[in-house]
Amino acid sequence: MDEKIILLVEDNPDDEELTLRALKQSHVANEVVVAHDGVEAVEYLFGVGHHLPQVVLLDLKLPKLGGLDVLKRIRGDPRTQLLPVVILTSSSEQEDIISSYKLGANSYVRKPVEFAHFTEAVKNLSLYWLLINQSLPNSPVRK
Repeated sequence: MDEKIILLVEDNPDDEELTLRALKQSHVANEVVVAHDGVEAVEYLFGVGHHLPQVVLLDLKLPKLGGLDVLKRIRGDPRTQLLPVVILTSSSEQEDIISSYKLGANSYVRKPVEFAHFTEAVKNLSLYWLLINQSLPNSPVRK
């Protein structure tokens, strides 16, 4: 099975809706699983009964467990250490950018404010990570 799932980790309902709409407008037909906080993201990634996503779109400012802590967990586990993680956040703080890359983020994208620019950014992300990038072979379903 060659499912290319996107894990969107986003706590803001407006940003979630904008991202899903931007993916739809970009004709991305992949299943999108949404985690609304860091704990949900970790539970999805390390839970049983599903494939790992093709890419994780990870916000930094999350309740329960912050995005950088989620990234640490992803990189600290052999099952997910090579999983592509794109930081998709409104933060342009230099400290956040540096910390994200130090912890192993594959990319850091600041969410544009205008919907047209946001749609273009999401389109480019999806084109690269789902079509152009050569991904690891899909993992078996975890039991």
